[in-house]
Amino acid sequence: MTLYGVHAGTEGSSIEDVLAYWRKVESLGFGWISVWDHFYPIMRGGSAGSFESVASQAALAMATSRVRVGVLVYSVGYRHPAVLANAISTIDHLSGGRAEASLGAGWAKDEYDAYGLAFPGVGERIDMLAEGVECQGRHFQLKDASLGMRPAQPRVPVWVGGMGEKRIVPLAARVADGWDSPLGPSAEEFARKVSVLERECERIGRDPSSIHRSAHIGLVKDEQELRERFGTYGYTSVAGSVLFGSDDQVLDGVKAFERAGADQILFAGAVREGTEQLERVAASLNI
Repeated sequence: MTLYGVHAGTEGSSIEDVLAYWRKVESLGFGWISVWDHFYPIMRGGSAGSFESVASQAALAMATSRVRVGVLVYSVGYRHPAVLANAISTIDHLSGGRAEASLGAGWAKDEYDAYGLAFPGVGERIDMLAEGVECQGRHFQLKDASLGMRPAQPRVPVWVGGMGEKRIVPLAARVADGWDSPLGPSAEEFARKVSVLERECERIGRDPSSIHRSAHIGLVKDEQELRERFGTYGYTSVAGSVLFGSDDQVLDGVKAFERAGADQILFAGAVREGTEQLERVAASLNI
């Protein structure tokens, strides 16, 4: 059964608007809410940065009562994974056992540069991601480390985010409970990534059905809004996973991703865009 959720950045919004948005999304019946891990605007029209993501995940835990709460994805270059694990364990208690954990290799070089953080080549960043999930290796070493407080859940689900077929998708198959594909790929491309994930699962003896697959879909009124909204991302890079048209056309687009192997669909955007399109798709999906 597909889990439908919402992934929305907080950039350019007041905290009052953010809290009201989360509560509205939960009331619509969605089962997941997450934010992104960025300090500066990444979408056209953003005039201010986002609220810090660890604090936002904690606020999300307290502002809701039913949805799964997450961040997609925490950048391993911003967040020491063992310190992050302590934060998420606390958030799990705040949420009553609804927290999700995630890591990605990071890509926003301007943010790294602005904060004086090293931004090595992509190969080394993926090395850091692989080591960060298991907290061992050249970049991360622990000595007698333990969580200050165990999470409320027996196991907090761990997600690995990214599209790389050579290392990131296989890494997710080896160590994660879920693989998260960012906004961008079409249903056909998503299906191809899923096939890579499943082949790696079979290679290592893992049941492919034991790992969740999350696809991001954008919702807009028309092609003009698509071009206006996704300026920084780039129109061509996201067009395959942004839907518009009649209710039936949007529903067909969602179902295409499900047929491609997604068991989680996250409708992606920003809080400042409001919930009009989310209300429409929630009614169409009868969630």
